[in-house]
Amino acid sequence: MMNRPQNPEEGENLSRTSKLPAGGVVLLVLVGLLAAALIVIYRLSFSMLETNKSFQTLKEENEALRINISAQPTCPRCPTCPPPPAVKNLTCLKCEAGWEPHGGNCYYFSTSKSSWTDSRRSCTDLGSDLVKIDSREEQMFLEIRVRDLMENDGEKFWIGLTDSKEEGKWLWVDGSPLNKSLSFWMPWEPDNQNITDPGGEDCGGMGKKGGADDLICWFDQDCDLHRRSICEKPALRSFWHPL
Repeated sequence: MMNRPQNPEEGENLSRTSKLPAGGVVLLVLVGLLAAALIVIYRLSFSMLETNKSFQTLKEENEALRINISAQPTCPRCPTCPPPPAVKNLTCLKCEAGWEPHGGNCYYFSTSKSSWTDSRRSCTDLGSDLVKIDSREEQMFLEIRVRDLMENDGEKFWIGLTDSKEEGKWLWVDGSPLNKSLSFWMPWEPDNQNITDPGGEDCGGMGKKGGADDLICWFDQDCDLHRRSICEKPALRSFWHPL
């Protein structure tokens, strides 16, 4: 049997016919991927838009809350009475002239320098005592104030901390022991050096010109050195009643 010669045009048509389905599938897949990508982009854009709206709303609410809080009296830290007219029957805490209010207490930063013992005596003459630091917030307040008052790094301040009764046993002026988890000694302190006094360094102070890292600015020194000091006493209560 003789084979009939194949027409060249017929071969080309068959080849084109066999390739079209594969090309169509590829094109369909590409179109599907493109559509999916567009959907993902749209959803991400929508999600980002909603997130930005939520963030803006929270920002506006926070600002409104801040304004509202700032408009209210801040007793017990309020240093003056009477409060705004809208507030009635309020107890305010006041400090005498020359004293600075914070957290319900009043603080006096001395301008003169004296030994730790004489500094404490000066505080008691003012109806107070050398400061006892009870919280990180109080330490932050004092550290910021002291750094602003220091003319140089050597002008430090005595605080109400001593281990004069027993070396290494640090006590506050009210007799309570120092909480080690709430102490702010410099890395090398307390070192009890006896360069100037054979008895060592038994009195605590604070201060670092330029600011302290993580509020760390306590030191021990010879109690006879002349330093400035910080006195502390409770604020005066003032009861305000509208007429």
